[in-house]
Amino acid sequence: MNLSNNITIITMVTLFLTVPVAYGAGGSCKGKVLNPVTDICWQCMFPVKMGSVSYGNGAEPAPGNITSPVCACPDSKGILILGVSTAFWEHARLIETVKDPFCFPVMGTGMTNPKPGFSSGEIRSKEYGDSDFAFQQAHYFYFPAWSILKLFMDFPCAENRAFDLAYMTEVDPMWNDDSLSFIINPEALLFGNPVSQLACVADSVGATMSYPIDPLFWCMGSWGSFYPLSGSMIENNPFNVNAGLAARMLFKLGRETLLYDTGINQCASAGVVTPILVKSNYRLQIARPVRGNDCIPIGRPSLIWGTAKNPPFGTTNTSPDNFLWSLTRRRVCCVGYALN
Repeated sequence: MNLSNNITIITMVTLFLTVPVAYGAGGSCKGKVLNPVTDICWQCMFPVKMGSVSYGNGAEPAPGNITSPVCACPDSKGILILGVSTAFWEHARLIETVKDPFCFPVMGTGMTNPKPGFSSGEIRSKEYGDSDFAFQQAHYFYFPAWSILKLFMDFPCAENRAFDLAYMTEVDPMWNDDSLSFIINPEALLFGNPVSQLACVADSVGATMSYPIDPLFWCMGSWGSFYPLSGSMIENNPFNVNAGLAARMLFKLGRETLLYDTGINQCASAGVVTPILVKSNYRLQIARPVRGNDCIPIGRPSLIWGTAKNPPFGTTNTSPDNFLWSLTRRRVCCVGYALN
C-alpha cells in the first residue's frame, strides 16, 4: 500500500471519529470527550472504611459487606494474606443511554448507522398513543478511573484495566425486542401484576431516604420495574427512562454472567457473579447532557437530582436525551501482607 493510500485512510478514520452525525431519530449526536478530572464526582468515593475507622460522609454508612476490621484471605497462589478490611465506592464503569443509535457521548461523537432498521430512541406521552412509552439504546464501558489516571497504582484493591467499550445494545436482539428478552428473564411473568408493583412504593421510599430494598429485586423504586430486560419502558419522564435503562443494563449483564459484584466478598477480588442484581451496591452520577454533583442510588426520584440536567435543545457541546452515567460500585477487599 503506497503513501497516498495511507494518508487517505487516516483522513477518513479521523473524519469518522470527529464529525457529529445526524440519525434517523431526528436527533444530532454531539458531545464533548469526557474529562475524568472535571466530569467525575470524586466525592462519591466516600465514605471509605479501613478496619473500624470511616472517613468522609459521616452520615452515610460505609459501603460493603464487612463484618470484621481484620481479614484473612488467600491470594491467587493460595498464600494466606492477613490484613485490614477495606471498603469504598469505586469509580469503575460508564453507561450511555442514547436516543441516537451508535452515538457515544463519552467520546463526543458517533458512528454512521451501518444498517437501516436499528431501533432509534423514542419517548412519547399518552396524548400520542394508548400509553406512555420510551426506548433507548445503551452502551457499557470499562472505566477504572484510578487506573486511567495512574493513581494509587500500588493499591491492591484498585482495578487495573484500560478504558474499553464492553457492550452495545444496537447489535443485541434481546434489547430491541421485549419478547426475545423473555429468554433471559422468564420470571418476569411473576411480577407483572398490581400487587408486585405496589411493593415498589416501599423501594422508592427506601431509595429516597437511603438505599433501595434489595429483596424487592424486581423494583427500581420511582424509575419503574427492572422487567423486561430490554430497552423499552412504559414511562415518559426522560430521567426515569434513562436512569432506569442504565440500571437495567446492569441487571441484564449480571443475568448474562458478564457483571461481577465487588461489594459482596472481600476475598473475591474480581467480584461475584450476581444473576439477581444487588441494587444497593451501585450508584449513578449523571455526566451528560449536564454534569450532576451527586451519586444517586437506583430508584431515587429524579425530582431530587434531575433539575435542568436535560435541556430541551441540549447545550453547546451536548444533545438532549443522549445520557452518560458514571457508575460507582461498592468495593470491599483485604489489604495486608502475604504469609510466606
